[in-house]
Amino acid sequence: NQVALTGTWVRIPPLPPPKKTPDGVFFLCLFAASVLRPAFDLLQLKAVFPSPTGGPMSPDSVLHMLHRVLKRAGLPRIRFHDLRHTFATMALQNGVDVKTVSSMLGHYSAGFTLDTYAHVTTDAQLKAAQTMGSILSRAV
Repeated sequence: NQVALTGTWVRIPPLPPPKKTPDGVFFLCLFAASVLRPAFDLLQLKAVFPSPTGGPMSPDSVLHMLHRVLKRAGLPRIRFHDLRHTFATMALQNGVDVKTVSSMLGHYSAGFTLDTYAHVTTDAQLKAAQTMGSILSRAV
């Protein structure tokens, strides 16, 4: 179980994730990998959030840690799952294609991702229409 660094991405070897990718592998940017480096060093423990005994931490303990970090940063309390939605929304808003986001989230289809994040793609369609309107008005 080693972390493979390639260019600007880190390939994480298969873990037993709650949402499985087709091959059990997921990718992170180097920034995220550097932030999560301590967890990567413990990958042989099969837990991203290992307990002192090496097994996985209880979900309540992880949530408590998240809330402490958010409080110190002066941010509101959120659920861990909200981070997943934030990732998906930001990825789609910044041009990552729906199929890639769907795969990274472990969704069974890009259609499910589109249904879940329709508000993001609707905003992108509105922006595209405005851009095309601007281009066409200058051409006429």
